[in-house]
Amino acid sequence: MESHKRNLTKAIAFNRRNFIKLLVGGAAGVHLSPLPWKLTDDIAIWTQNWPWLPEPTVGAFTQVSALCQLCPGGCGLMVRKVDHRAVKIEGRTDYPVNPGGICPIGAGALQLLYNENIRFTSPMKRMGPRGSGKYLPISWDEALSELGRRILSLRKEGRPESIVAIDGNPSGSSLSLLVARLFKALGSPNVLRIPTFEDTITTANSLMMGYEGPVSYDLENADFILSFGCGLIEGWGAPGRMLNLWGLWHSPPLKGKVKIVQIESRASKTASKADRWLAPRPGTEAALALGIAHVMVKEGLYDKAFVEKHTFGFNDWKDSDGKSHVGFRRVLEQKYAPGLVAEITGLRARDIVSLAKDFARSRRAIALGGKGKGDLNGNLYEIMAIQSLNALKGNINQPGGVLIQDTHSFFNVPDVELDQIALEGLRKTPIDRAGTPEFPFSPSLINNLVDAVINNDASPVDALLLFSANPIHDLPGCKTIRSAMKKIPYIVSFSPFRDESSTMADLVLPDHTSLEKTHDIFWPSGLQYPLYALGRPVVEPLYDTRDSAEVILDLAKALGGSIGRSFPWKNLQDFLMDRARGLYEHGGEGLTRYDGSRPPWKMMERGPYPKKDYGSFDEMWKNLKSGGVWYRPVHEFGNWDAIFQTPSGKLEFYSQEIERAVAEYPGASPGESLLGKLHVTTKGDEAFMPHYEPSPSRVDEDYPLLLVPYEMINLSSGWVPTPPYLYKTLFDHQLRKKESFADINPETAALYDLRQGDRVILESPVGRLRVRVNLFTGAMPGVVYLPLGLGHRAYDDFQKDKGVNPMEIVSCGTDPLSGAVTWWDTRVKILRA
Repeated sequence: MESHKRNLTKAIAFNRRNFIKLLVGGAAGVHLSPLPWKLTDDIAIWTQNWPWLPEPTVGAFTQVSALCQLCPGGCGLMVRKVDHRAVKIEGRTDYPVNPGGICPIGAGALQLLYNENIRFTSPMKRMGPRGSGKYLPISWDEALSELGRRILSLRKEGRPESIVAIDGNPSGSSLSLLVARLFKALGSPNVLRIPTFEDTITTANSLMMGYEGPVSYDLENADFILSFGCGLIEGWGAPGRMLNLWGLWHSPPLKGKVKIVQIESRASKTASKADRWLAPRPGTEAALALGIAHVMVKEGLYDKAFVEKHTFGFNDWKDSDGKSHVGFRRVLEQKYAPGLVAEITGLRARDIVSLAKDFARSRRAIALGGKGKGDLNGNLYEIMAIQSLNALKGNINQPGGVLIQDTHSFFNVPDVELDQIALEGLRKTPIDRAGTPEFPFSPSLINNLVDAVINNDASPVDALLLFSANPIHDLPGCKTIRSAMKKIPYIVSFSPFRDESSTMADLVLPDHTSLEKTHDIFWPSGLQYPLYALGRPVVEPLYDTRDSAEVILDLAKALGGSIGRSFPWKNLQDFLMDRARGLYEHGGEGLTRYDGSRPPWKMMERGPYPKKDYGSFDEMWKNLKSGGVWYRPVHEFGNWDAIFQTPSGKLEFYSQEIERAVAEYPGASPGESLLGKLHVTTKGDEAFMPHYEPSPSRVDEDYPLLLVPYEMINLSSGWVPTPPYLYKTLFDHQLRKKESFADINPETAALYDLRQGDRVILESPVGRLRVRVNLFTGAMPGVVYLPLGLGHRAYDDFQKDKGVNPMEIVSCGTDPLSGAVTWWDTRVKILRA
């Protein structure tokens, strides 16, 4: 048996050679079929089985503009109505983010609106055991009174910090701001956010550039896209924008002028349609980025003027005490030569060299990070390594590059009034310890919250409020999260949907869906200019639900005192008007109408900069309410002497903030020995620079394969359920009836004598899943790939128990520096079912 394990491990490594042959010719032919979200004719037949399918409506046709809230992309929608009923959703053409573009989930939003079986139709109080989904309808007055009494009781006991929120709304939305404001007024420092890769990118930008604003990529003006795992046509960024942009790149006049290179271990749709695909071993992307950087520096193919004048730590240097430090250049020379990187990544050295030269010689090349849809948090050092390529290229704050934005003065709302209870509560350490000297670079750590509940006899959390979040299904270690939630005395869900986490709630205060309410988003993910979008109701609320933002305002008034005074707005519209007034006063020359003949990215690059199309605030507010958008296609390029807010005032290859954090780590003496406590294995000056951190997971004879989850554009992998019709767009080798398929390379499958469709068990150190085998030549040998978005244990019969959820068996690791949970190191073995 032991001999078999050793031979299996060797065979998996050896079979990678044949996988490399696939890369030589690219991924052409791997995906010859159309994109999976092209709707098939039999959907119409299948949908006849839905018990909630409406009768056709007769009446006048109208169109209403709206805003998609199903992801942070902030795409514009045009909803077609027959009489009072919405019947079709398309991409809005008179909107700058996604003119006409729309993703499958956005197009299917009507199925989430009208499916009563997956929605809560009124406030609910739990009647059965936790997780049973048995509830009794109650009135809104009863529900708000019960929640208010709980909050006031905890504040009276001097325990406001035991009230905790998990928020999954976009960080710039009014609902998210109101949640944070309410908790500050209560005196709780415990508002945790669902993690995303944008958190990691924002942290990396803060460490290297001192910049914590929105992540902005001027992709429309780039001519070389180096994507490290980004699902560019699979939901990354603003999906409608990216689908539109993909069309621009492949149509005249840009056709053949923009090169797309995908770095990813699996032949995804993006990889198969890119100009070039390179497949490094999962988790070695940082080494590849630094190998590219090595070639750029060695060959003199970097922007010497930018690096010399506007970066810190590139060459060897001495600090104010005269201590010598190694520079980034020396680290690249000594550790990231193409031959060494080839051994780490499994790629060929000549491919690394040719890619580096292509990237460096392109006029406007940009490197992107954020695997899949960008929903998954990732390795901080990896993003720093990717960003170092943009720095060497000199395309920071340049057309076609990474743009640095100033967002500090856009909105102005009054400060929160704090009473003594609130002041004392806010002085206490957050339950997740994020932002403390122990976890200095983490905005939120739900894993630490879970540990705090699990590891204490009595839960330190008394009341947990869930806003647009389904952690039991969506986060790694979901079984442990479920166990923790069982220990929390009181849970309130504001979800409109009967998801897994909501079935654990004691009280449900259901939100409207996005098509039934007014809502907003500020600066959609990745957009290169400031944009504030306002969505309006398309239909009247179907059920006895309420806008969660209005519920917070009503709750604050009912709580009274300083809490009530911290919410001076009569309703949500008053709050939104205050936000818009800040745009009017501080936003500069903005536009409230979109002219497709003058795209924002062209105006930014070529000018002339537009003048605002409103003369007063009242006119701007009227336009905003009717058109739903304000944007400012203006940017000050260059300006490198002013934009970097680091200690050196420059882009820092050597992060002095990381150095400071190590020095201030609790019990620091000496600093370097504390790197291990931050889960950093590298020693010396290199620890403060972009570098490759080897995976803590090693090839294990008991678990010889690596499990990698992946995302699909036609499956929701966040808190929003997948529109049921999209299950019919999945191929039979992805989901057949209720069984998931795992992508496995044929040579790896042969080692287990597996054939197409065989039923197997994937076992990790933390659990088991039953799946079927899909033999896929685009899968890396030694790696098993499972899609995210399946395996729900909630909703209705059309979504429940379809496939498996890989989050149930991932082994949770810890990201160096940030302390965030990672799951890219899960080892598994295959057993016969």
